[in-house]
Amino acid sequence: MMSDPTTLYKLMSLYMLKQVNFPLTNNQLSDFFLQREYTTYFTLQQVLNELLESGLITVETIRNASRYRITKEGEDTILFFGKNISQSIVTDMNDYLKTNKFKFRDEVGVVSDFYKNSINDYTVHCSIVEGKTTLFEINLSVPTKDQASAMCDKWADNNQSIYEYVMKKLL
Repeated sequence: MMSDPTTLYKLMSLYMLKQVNFPLTNNQLSDFFLQREYTTYFTLQQVLNELLESGLITVETIRNASRYRITKEGEDTILFFGKNISQSIVTDMNDYLKTNKFKFRDEVGVVSDFYKNSINDYTVHCSIVEGKTTLFEINLSVPTKDQASAMCDKWADNNQSIYEYVMKKLL
């Protein structure tokens, strides 16, 4: 076990991000660390910020959800220092990811966001992503922010049926 807990939390975060081929959200990482009482929320946020500042991870924020990915430098770091994580913690992380992997992939694979465009309406962007591949993407223009927000919310629940409908009509 390592003498500096912050270093261990950094390695654990890198390890988890390396084990999946999609980003993990702040909530998904926090859930692991907090449920198992490894550390506090604020310590984890400090760890993630330090990993960002050092270029070991990247972050993308979509509708107030931060999604973290490991960088090449982060992968090199975990390959070199990963052996410093105890086997029991590795097992705990692997079990957590195995149990939740499909749920996590679905959560980060369905993306919706909106922005105000130059003609004073809003563009809603909805997509289905698997790994780094976009399977389906649609952009729609709507007149109000409320409509744009509602469409983003509904995309999470209806993306599968919309995708199936479009594919059926096109094929």
